[in-house]
Amino acid sequence: MAVTIREQLEEREVEYLSPYATLSRNSRGRQREEPQCDIRPVFQRDRDRILHCKAFRRLKQKTQVFLLPKGDHYRTRMTHTLEVSQNARTIAKALRLNEDLVEAIALGHDLGHTPFGHAGEKALNHVYHFQHQKQSLRVVDCIEKEGRGLNLTWEVRDGILNHQTSGTPHTLEGQVLRLSDKIAYINHDMDDAIRGGILTEEDIPADIREVLGSSCKARLNKMVHDVIINSMDQPEIRMSQQVGEAMSDLRRFMFENVYLNPRAKGEEEKAIHMIEQLFEYCVGHPEVLPQQFRDALSRGESSKEQIVCDYIAGMTDPYAVKKFQDYFIPESWKK
Repeated sequence: MAVTIREQLEEREVEYLSPYATLSRNSRGRQREEPQCDIRPVFQRDRDRILHCKAFRRLKQKTQVFLLPKGDHYRTRMTHTLEVSQNARTIAKALRLNEDLVEAIALGHDLGHTPFGHAGEKALNHVYHFQHQKQSLRVVDCIEKEGRGLNLTWEVRDGILNHQTSGTPHTLEGQVLRLSDKIAYINHDMDDAIRGGILTEEDIPADIREVLGSSCKARLNKMVHDVIINSMDQPEIRMSQQVGEAMSDLRRFMFENVYLNPRAKGEEEKAIHMIEQLFEYCVGHPEVLPQQFRDALSRGESSKEQIVCDYIAGMTDPYAVKKFQDYFIPESWKK
C-alpha cells in the first residue's frame, strides 16, 4: 500500500522535531473516532477546523481592551488571536516543537470569549459561574456545527483549556501558547494604550524599560528571544528570572494604568449592565433563543443558565447591542 502524504509528514516530524515535541502520530486522539485524512496530520486538521468555524469569524467584532473603538487600528479579539499565534509559531519553530499543534491551540484559545472583553466575562461570571477558557472548550466540543462540535484532538483541547496563567498544559506546545498569550496582550495592549493617549512610553517605569526595551517592538523581541534561549533543549518552557520578573512588573503596571483606568474603562459598567440584563431576559424568555439553543434546552443537555451563557458569550459587540435594543428599547410607532 502506498504511503500517504500524511504519513510522510508524520515521519518527517519524527526525524526533525525535538524529543520534547508532541508528535502528530502519537496524539491521544479525538472524543469520537473518525478516519484519518490522507494529506493532513491531526493537528493541522484541527487548525483548519478552528479557522473555518463560525466562532472564529466572530472574533473580529469582539473587544480586546477598548470597547467599540472608533479608530481603525485598535486590536480586536481576532487580531489578538493572530498575534498570539505568530508569537507561538515563532517560538515553536525555533525550539523544533510541533508548529501545527501550537497554532491550533492559539487560534482556538479565545473562541469562548464574551462580547466587550473582560467586562462581558465579569458580567456572566456575576450571574452564572463563567470562565472564558472553559467556554472556549465548550465552543469546540458542543456548540460549533449546530451542537456537534469540532471533535478536536485531546492535545488541542488541553491547550485551550489551560491557556490561562494558572493553567497546567500537558504539552510543551501548550506551555508555549500560555506564555505567548501573555506576551502578546501585554505588548499590544500597551501599544493601543499609547495610541489612545492613555499612556506615553515615558510613563513606563525606567527599570522595566531598561530590561525589556523602550518600544513595543523592542519589548516583544526581547521576550520572544528570552523564551527561546532559556527553553532550548529543555523539558519546559520558561523565561530568565530577570525578564520574567520585568514582564510581571509590566503586567502589574498595565493593570494599574490601563485595565483598571477609568479613562479606558469608563463605559464598562454600561456593558456589564447590558450583558446582565440580556442574561436575565433570555433566562426568563427562552423562546427568544435561536433554534440551536432551544433544541439544546429541549434535550436537557445543560441547564437553562448554561445554554443562555452559550448564546450570549457567542455574541459580537454590535450584535449584543442590537439584542439589548430589541428587548429593552421601544421602537417608534409606525402606521
